[in-house]
Amino acid sequence: MMKYLQRLGKSLMLPVACLPVASILMGIGYWMDPTGWGTNSVAAAFLIKAGGALIDNMGILFAIGIAVGMSDDNDGTAGLAGLVSWLMITTLLASGTVAMLKGIDVKLVSAAFGHIETQFIGILSGLIGASCYNRFKNTRLPDALGFFSGKRCVAIVTAGVSIIAALILFFVWPLVYGALVNFGKSIINTGAVGAGIYAFFNRLLIPTGLHHALNSVFWFDVAGINDLGKFWSGKGGTLGVTGMYMTGFFPVMMFGLPAGALAMYHTAKDKKKKVVYGLLLAAAISSFFTGVTEPLEFAFMFLAPGLYLVHAGLTGISAFICASLPVRAGFNFSAGLVDFVLSFKAPMAQNPILLLPIGLAFGVIYYVVFRLMIVKFNLNTPGRGEDDDSEELNVTLANNDYTQIASIILQGVGGKENVVSVDNCVTRLRLEIKSQTNVNEKVIKSAGISGIIRPGKTSLQVIVGTQVQFVADEFKKLIR
Repeated sequence: MMKYLQRLGKSLMLPVACLPVASILMGIGYWMDPTGWGTNSVAAAFLIKAGGALIDNMGILFAIGIAVGMSDDNDGTAGLAGLVSWLMITTLLASGTVAMLKGIDVKLVSAAFGHIETQFIGILSGLIGASCYNRFKNTRLPDALGFFSGKRCVAIVTAGVSIIAALILFFVWPLVYGALVNFGKSIINTGAVGAGIYAFFNRLLIPTGLHHALNSVFWFDVAGINDLGKFWSGKGGTLGVTGMYMTGFFPVMMFGLPAGALAMYHTAKDKKKKVVYGLLLAAAISSFFTGVTEPLEFAFMFLAPGLYLVHAGLTGISAFICASLPVRAGFNFSAGLVDFVLSFKAPMAQNPILLLPIGLAFGVIYYVVFRLMIVKFNLNTPGRGEDDDSEELNVTLANNDYTQIASIILQGVGGKENVVSVDNCVTRLRLEIKSQTNVNEKVIKSAGISGIIRPGKTSLQVIVGTQVQFVADEFKKLIR
């Protein structure tokens, strides 16, 4: 299971890399026009729409990126299958479609279906697309249907599986969404403790997109709280109370997560620091400036789920502390620097300046906790995967005939009949095989290979070196 989650986390890196710049563009646009969100400024509108093109369609990026990353050979056909699944599920479960299927007015449709285009559906669609590709990419059909054989049948099968998934979600999604709304309502009267519980589950639900269900209870008027609306308008709010469900996010988003990113950078392997520097820096700036945390959170939530659980817990603690103190701040966009500055003029603001020392304290806590956990438990945060060891980077192949090298390796692993799937990282050829007894290490090493690792009963890693991509390409051709 852990190996599967880590592979999923690795697959998310490509789409996640698109997000930091987009969130920064939106933040700048919102800073230029914090009240109109572009209606008062053409430049602000341009930046907000440009950033929103990616942020608002994060699910689509995940569907395609995960489908390609989780496929056996990273083929683009899998990405197309992921997109097919996304379009099928989100269309069938859109509020308008549900209203038509039930024969009711769209206003009577469960609010759950208004939040169907989430990261969770994107991840689910990607996994469906990849699974269908891996299983059906080599399917042979009768001659009359020969055109749809092989990879061409993948999208068709994916559509069928996605219809079944949509049918299940048709009944399950409103129940889960409704349960979370009711859970939120049940903790309203628990004060600061409830604020902490809410913030903990808010972060915990980020991967599913169902955090919107809890947000609707506390930030909007589902249960009469309307924390966000009352904070900025002052109407119906109570000074010292209103804003308690938003305040605790500022120390985490402005200081905690950026400090966690610094810890991940410092604990990355020396040779990988340059690779992860750009991603972590951009994601940290995004979190601090705009309060958009997904680029950073998705960078480690699947690679190190235990660490993400701790992050959710720290967020809950921050919310509890801030709700207990005479400090209140709020946001229209998210808990970043832009909204923090704007909070000073809000009717329900109370000592927002105190969030700076609280935030600095949480920055230290995040850095220490993240660094200790990453090192102690050897967590696979960005830049710490087992993809390459320093000594592997100096491997020199016997010659540059990659076809011959791949052929020798294939012979050594027992032929293509013994190979289930092929993948590669920076320096290793990663194979899933049927039987280890058919592997002849002596034959494999005769190709100039420096080492072989057997991490599992059906897993085999051949240390090739930095030229592994060329060998992997030839290897894939041979097994086809």
